[in-house]
Amino acid sequence: MTIRKADERGHASYGWLNTHYTFSFADYHDPEWMGFRSLRVINDDVIGAGGGFDMHPHRDMEIITYVLSGSLEHKDSMGNGRIIRAGEVQYMAAGTGVLHSEFNPSRTEPVRLLQIWIRPDRKGAKPAYADKSFAAAESGRLTLIASGDGRDGAIRINQDADVFAAKLKAGDEVVHTLKPGRHAWVQVAEGELTLNGQRLNAGDGVAVSDETTLRFAGVTPVQALVFDLN
Repeated sequence: MTIRKADERGHASYGWLNTHYTFSFADYHDPEWMGFRSLRVINDDVIGAGGGFDMHPHRDMEIITYVLSGSLEHKDSMGNGRIIRAGEVQYMAAGTGVLHSEFNPSRTEPVRLLQIWIRPDRKGAKPAYADKSFAAAESGRLTLIASGDGRDGAIRINQDADVFAAKLKAGDEVVHTLKPGRHAWVQVAEGELTLNGQRLNAGDGVAVSDETTLRFAGVTPVQALVFDLN
């Protein structure tokens, strides 16, 4: 287990955007942190009222947005337009190319989100969009929100990766088993937990290899994402 502490991440502030980069992104470059397995980007973004990203292009990347608080307005060149809110997940397969914009529609409240990029299992896929609410996911378990096979109501993505949302109350315990040859990244979004006895705080991330069991225990109320990767 390799821990990436919250205060070791890259950081940028543009007035309308305050962001922390778990991996190299934009003007932040650290050759030791270029991603983990197929996971390429985890940006912890806070977008101020009325702020956002103007229409811009992407290709050949699986882009997942997990909204923690507030709301985010999405528009893209596929004709999709939607406001997603806390507990909702947005997915976009950039594939052969897509344009999109993301804005905070509120005039008063910021929006906080985790922006995730996963490398696809092939280039040149057809662009696609999906969103789904997991706000009602029960506490004390891992809820599958995205996967390569779309099982259990998860959003289907173009990669052999399972993405789980973990909601834990203080005292909750949950176990996840990694199959042989699999790896995991755990990103704590809110709260404090222990992972196999190691205490983690909000913003911390952990790379896990050569382990078969992940044991989570909530110290305080927690939201985290767990990536089960090939």
